[in-house]
Order: sequence, then C-alpha cells, then structure tokens
Amino acid sequence: MPPRPLTVRGDPTRLTQVLVNLLGNACKYTPPGGRIALALREDDGMAVIAVSDSGIGIPPEALDAVFEMFSQLEPALKRAHGGLGIGLALAKGLVALHHGAIGATSAGAGQGSTFTVRLPLAPDVRSGAASGAQAAARPAPLQVLVVDDNRDAAEMLTAVLDLGGYRTAVAHCGEQATGYLRAHPAQACILDIGLPDINGYELARRIRAMPLEKQPLLIALTGWGQPSDVEAAIAAGFDHHLSKPVEFAAVRRLLAALDVS
Repeated sequence: MPPRPLTVRGDPTRLTQVLVNLLGNACKYTPPGGRIALALREDDGMAVIAVSDSGIGIPPEALDAVFEMFSQLEPALKRAHGGLGIGLALAKGLVALHHGAIGATSAGAGQGSTFTVRLPLAPDVRSGAASGAQAAARPAPLQVLVVDDNRDAAEMLTAVLDLGGYRTAVAHCGEQATGYLRAHPAQACILDIGLPDINGYELARRIRAMPLEKQPLLIALTGWGQPSDVEAAIAAGFDHHLSKPVEFAAVRRLLAALDVS
C-alpha cells in the first residue's frame, strides 16, 4: 500500500466488480500452492492497482486479445466452469468509463500474469454546501428495465447504464418484466426479442396494453436486424430498434433524449 490514501471518483460497486473479477481470475487460473498478490501505488496522478499471480500465464500474442468479448485461452477453458469469457471485456469497459485503463503483462505460458488498472486520482472535492446545492438541482435519475435472458449481456448493459447515472432493474423473461412493471414505474425498457417464454414483440404488445400511469420508452435490442425485423418491432409498439452487438453510445443517446423531454 502507498504511504497515503489514494482517492478516485467513481462508482464503488462497479470498481469493486472490476477488482473482484481480476482476483477471481487469478484464483481460478493459479494452481494450488501458487501465489497471488494485490498492490496499490501512485504514479503520475493515477492510482495504479496491480493483481499478479503465478498461474497459467498468457502467451505474448494473446495479451491484447484477452480483453475481447468471449475471448478465452485454451488452457483456461478447462477451468472456466461454463463462463462465456465476458469478464475481462466488462472490466475493460468499466475502467474506460472511469477514464482509466487496464492492461495485462506476462512472461509467457506457465509463468504467471499481472493485470494493472490505472484510474485518475480525484481532484480537490468542492465544498459540501456546493455539492448539496448541485444534488438538490439534479433531477431524479430515470428508471430503466433491461429484459434479456442472457445474464452476461444484461449485466454488461446495466453496468454501463448505472455508470451513466440511471437506475436499473433486470428481468430475464416476459413474465418477470410485466410483474416488475405492475409494481414499479419505469421510464424506459430495453427488451431482447428472443426470450424463453414470450418473444419481445409479444412482450411489447402486452406492455402497451397495460394500464400504466405513463407508458415507457420501448427499445428493441436484438440480433435480428433485417428491415423486416425493424418493421415488426415498430408494429409491436417499440419506439426504437437496435441491433446486437450494440454501441452503448447509441443506447445512451436514446435515453438522453428521453431525459430532457
């Protein structure tokens, strides 16, 4: 640990998620009797967190690829316990949203690895009175319901939305989604089309038929992106159609327009 506390501005839940992901991978890919180390230091205005291990290591040609979605090294597949390889991609995205960077180094296969997270140190915090005035003037965050039976995809999207200042809830099927909306207001719903009970088109029609105080913005988020799919989504009651893999900036733009309307 450094001699003085290092403070960054960010979402503590998501920063914890990044650190737990790196420590979890170190535990998963280091054999019994190995060594795992966690260190924190200050460097050029940045807080630098390093998670190192003596585990399976990473070949030089794979160092950049480990942060890509669904990327897994062949030896790691034997230890992945059915995971989709989405954890490091999510960690990279969360760190980037905090204006930081994450990287990996390794001497090669079987020689361990080190993952390093760099986060900018917080500037001087304004007075409590000023912060309180800003908080009082800030409107309440929008509530967004994410409906997707792919739990990893739903987790990644809600993580991005949480960091954007939105309140989020998740449902993994149509029945959960309608049950949530009966009990909680939501200003926007982002719906997958391929759900396990009813498809997203039918779910959109059911939401539009619900006696809600105010109908939410409905965004279809799906791998079906043909013109006929877009037409079917609009006909079912969706306001917008986005194709997977989605650019999160596109989602934020749609929600930002709702935020100021």
